[in-house]
Amino acid sequence: MNANGGATDTKAAAAPRRRPRRAGKLPGRQDWSSWPHYQAAAAGFRGYWYPVCYGSQLTGKPKQITLLGEKIVLIRDGVKNMGTAYALKDRCPHRGVPLSEGNQQFPGTISCPYHGWTFDLATGELKAVITDGPESPICGKVTQPTYEVEERLGMVWVFVGDGEDAPPIDEQLPEELVGNAAVVGSRIQPRVGNWRFACENGYDEGHAKYLHRTSLWRVFKAMPVWNETRIVQRGRWIYRVQDKQYWTAEFPGLGKWDNQSWFKLKPPKQTSNIGNTGSHREVNPVIAAQEFPGFASVSMPGILRIAYPTFIHYEFYVPVDAENHLYVGVMADFRKGLRTLPFYLKYLGFVRWLFHGQFSAQDKWMVEVTDAPPERLYRPDESLLKWRKLAEDVTEERTERLKADGFEPAGPPVES
Repeated sequence: MNANGGATDTKAAAAPRRRPRRAGKLPGRQDWSSWPHYQAAAAGFRGYWYPVCYGSQLTGKPKQITLLGEKIVLIRDGVKNMGTAYALKDRCPHRGVPLSEGNQQFPGTISCPYHGWTFDLATGELKAVITDGPESPICGKVTQPTYEVEERLGMVWVFVGDGEDAPPIDEQLPEELVGNAAVVGSRIQPRVGNWRFACENGYDEGHAKYLHRTSLWRVFKAMPVWNETRIVQRGRWIYRVQDKQYWTAEFPGLGKWDNQSWFKLKPPKQTSNIGNTGSHREVNPVIAAQEFPGFASVSMPGILRIAYPTFIHYEFYVPVDAENHLYVGVMADFRKGLRTLPFYLKYLGFVRWLFHGQFSAQDKWMVEVTDAPPERLYRPDESLLKWRKLAEDVTEERTERLKADGFEPAGPPVES
């Protein structure tokens, strides 16, 4: 009853229901200024070797690539597919014409198609100007920038630095790939999206369990719903260590969810750090000898390593520019001789299509549509934070070392 003796209107008396905020609730990180070197590395980190193409694709015909935002011309001098590979800046200093539009008029050189400026492949020295005669006075006064080149794993690698000598390439490759016999299957694919998104996707803790649940590569494999994970560092690598895996979960007010089905393999009873789905297979002796703390690891300048019982998968995220990168996937089976035949049959028969194709295409899709920062990270993103810190610390050390040696690193971090 109300004060006048009438019935109380319960609807009117009830507190008005608050409408949900249309703007949402989106606190979080607005930029990457906590890691200024990482924020400034949209086009990649200098001072490293990067795979840029297959060795079989490089001939005596000049080939243009873009690496870390720089236009570079590649060419092989000598017998097709067997001569030495060289790299120079792909801009003739005369009028800015790409040298990759030219060709070889003399052994060991490349000539600009416009006026015949001819550069030594090894040194970049201007050796001749065809349209100015044999005694052209400009010869010896111009030197074209060059890049160091190596060939490993059937691929051409280029070093982009700041004037310093390149370190031996074997010091950058994963240690187990140096000195151990291995058969490899690989894929190089141009992709849209910043290289950092690709690297963070590869090392990301959570996405494989959900995004890849529909991939044909994992159709028969049970996947955990979530993990208890920590990050540990050993040398130049940081590892994701799985302490506990949860194969099913009950979400309050929603219900049960898991990645299991009647046709999938049963989840392992023990937590594994060789692969993330568990396996009954015996671990390859070379892989076992590495004693990896965790199955997933990453190192600079963006090399992912995923250790499975019988093979290791590597991904190299090669910065083309701020909007594009090369995806370089390498699957290595540590066998030799006739024991390599089963790998070739499986890889060429279905693994290349399933793993480096449909499975990897899901990652490609996510990298293309990622738009960060701003970003609101969650607990499994500890892996991303540790990777960014690693990149920041290593780059700061390199910057200080170069300056102490009299070099000025290009593209220093901008003030935010």
